[in-house]
Amino acid sequence: MSGELRLGLNLGYWQRDADDATEVVQTAERLGYDSVWTAEAYGSDVFTPLAWYGARTSTIKLGTSVAQMSARAPVTTAMTAMTLDHLTGGRLLLGIGASGPQVVEGWYGAPFPKPLARTREYVDIMRKVWRREEPVTSDGPHYPLPHPGGAGLGKPLKSITHPLRAEIPIYLGAEGPKNVALAAEITDGWLPLFTFPEKIESMYGPSLAAARPGFDVAAMVYVMITDDVQAALDGVKMMLTLYIGGMGAKARNFHADIVGRMGFADAAHKIQELYLAGRKDEAFRAIPDELADGISLVGPPGRIRERLAPWRASPVTTLLAMGPRDEPTLRTVRDLVLG
Repeated sequence: MSGELRLGLNLGYWQRDADDATEVVQTAERLGYDSVWTAEAYGSDVFTPLAWYGARTSTIKLGTSVAQMSARAPVTTAMTAMTLDHLTGGRLLLGIGASGPQVVEGWYGAPFPKPLARTREYVDIMRKVWRREEPVTSDGPHYPLPHPGGAGLGKPLKSITHPLRAEIPIYLGAEGPKNVALAAEITDGWLPLFTFPEKIESMYGPSLAAARPGFDVAAMVYVMITDDVQAALDGVKMMLTLYIGGMGAKARNFHADIVGRMGFADAAHKIQELYLAGRKDEAFRAIPDELADGISLVGPPGRIRERLAPWRASPVTTLLAMGPRDEPTLRTVRDLVLG
């Protein structure tokens, strides 16, 4: 590994009128951050904030982390991406993901099974839209085009808008080894949610083996500059308590699974049991400090500088910092990561 890292800013979900991060994004752009990313779950959407920030910046790349596939037909995502890419001068990085069965079936009212096959079809259709080589068709079982039923009048169509770029970069939010392997095979980058840099090779080395040159592993990492390391780790543990304990069904929690593959399977099981039993404080206390510290960058600058070494030695190529919002912190993080 070269040890060189790009630096991005992950804003997460937009939740309220006061959560306008325009000044934060403009500051990050001025300081040399490569990209800014937004998120969606079952509230605000991922594209509207990016359009807002994109209209107020000129160079920083704009990423979705992630646009949920079940929220939109593949041609809808392709049109939205193409439009935003045009309006922002070719700055879009399109991160997509399958989400989980609770959100997909409970919020979007769509079936969740076969997420890998659906992802493959989804990406293929979007690229057909952008390339405009012929009217778009798909014979896959998940997104058939034209629709085989209905009025029987559907016909293949070609986008009336010419894209600014026929190859908008696609990233895949993925946690399982097979999904990561799919990202390496058919997309331009991978968006891991939790990354323990010392363990990424053992967990995903075979999955990443087929990645093309330039494949971007853009890892989200919670960053806090502070002298109180334990308080910062407790903040990470609060987030992990929710994701491991409550984000997903007991029998199917992808976040608990990834923590298990990191070597904390017993802890993940205990955390989930306690959380689902309503004993959230105990679930919080069951999270090992080693886990919280391994997936984050917290503490005084000197400590973070030391902790960056395993990130530089890993397959990660972009750090997406979560947490920093004020200019002094953004500047310190910039200096630590970019030198």
